[in-house]
Amino acid sequence: MIFTDTHTHLNSEQFDEDRNKMIQRAIDAGVKRLFIPSIDSKYTQSMFEVAEAFPQHVHLMMGVHPTHIKENYKEELAIAREWLETKKFIAVGEIGMDLYWDNTYIKEQKEAFKTQIQWAKEFGLPINIHCRNAFTEVFEILEEEKSETLFGIFHCFTGTLEDAKKAISYNLKLGIGGVATFKNGKIDQFLAEIPLEHIVLETDAPYLAPTPFRGKRNESCYLINIAEKLASIYNKNLAEIAEITTQNSKAVFKI
Repeated sequence: MIFTDTHTHLNSEQFDEDRNKMIQRAIDAGVKRLFIPSIDSKYTQSMFEVAEAFPQHVHLMMGVHPTHIKENYKEELAIAREWLETKKFIAVGEIGMDLYWDNTYIKEQKEAFKTQIQWAKEFGLPINIHCRNAFTEVFEILEEEKSETLFGIFHCFTGTLEDAKKAISYNLKLGIGGVATFKNGKIDQFLAEIPLEHIVLETDAPYLAPTPFRGKRNESCYLINIAEKLASIYNKNLAEIAEITTQNSKAVFKI
């Protein structure tokens, strides 16, 4: 079985003490395809180093995370654009909107999100969307930018069934992670109504560790726990979940 973690921050400082061992644990567990989202220019070099250390397993995205859209956002966007023009990436991400922590830069977040969606369409790449407390704003921009060339993943999906169907209508897969295993996560109550062809797996490590590791540092090897939850929801065996969700990720990332 080959599992795919479509969203894992392997270059996070939380893994500085045991990064290679942590990644090897995931590979040994069958999580052999690992996708790292971009945050901002400060994290770019560490992304490259992880990819160079595990070239057969690690793939990189490029973009500016919405919580890192600040006064200097135009500079950050210019750096991301230059990388997209000079190096191969598998997606534009993670991009989107986050109004949970701060809405000071809501105008700038909207502009950055739209700009990076347009880049994705220009380069023929998928987008990887971050959305927190901003479903209305994210859907408004997706509606403006929708086209046959817009596709990707709605990362860490935590919305309603209606939100899920809306996201899928924009050619987006739903990134399902540890929240699906939480008692109060809610999405497990309706996921069975979403065809499995629209689902990809992710950990968002080191964040949002699934049960029974909730509250601890998340790792990509814990993707198996998320897959087990989906196996019970969809009444499939683990091998089927691995096969279908990995194929779904290949449809998005073209790898």
